[in-house]
Amino acid sequence: MGLSHSDVSYNDEVTNASPSKVTKNSSSSPSIEDLIAEATANGEEENESLDQKAQRALECPCVADLRKGPCGSQFSEAFVCFIKSTADEKGSDCVNPFVALQNCIRAHPDAFSKDVLEEEEFYD
Repeated sequence: MGLSHSDVSYNDEVTNASPSKVTKNSSSSPSIEDLIAEATANGEEENESLDQKAQRALECPCVADLRKGPCGSQFSEAFVCFIKSTADEKGSDCVNPFVALQNCIRAHPDAFSKDVLEEEEFYD
């Protein structure tokens, strides 16, 4: 939730993450932060509006599993809010969508990798 621009700019690490690693049973799944950074980088076009950037980021294959899962609508809402955020601390104006996503993850723990569930506990 409190990712800053610097958190999203480590594309060298993230670009090499394979979308196929985002499976439920994978032992080396990328972190949520890695996926957000990769998808955000996917939405980086100089002259695009925030709406266009958010849509392009949502189309990234790296977040396809999250969009299509049981918490897809909550993920999409929180993610789009984060992309469009203009708050000084990027995403700090997206508390409600992220709380809804967190609640959904708790309600559907079997749909998420152990890594995602451990990260979710970290944010409590």
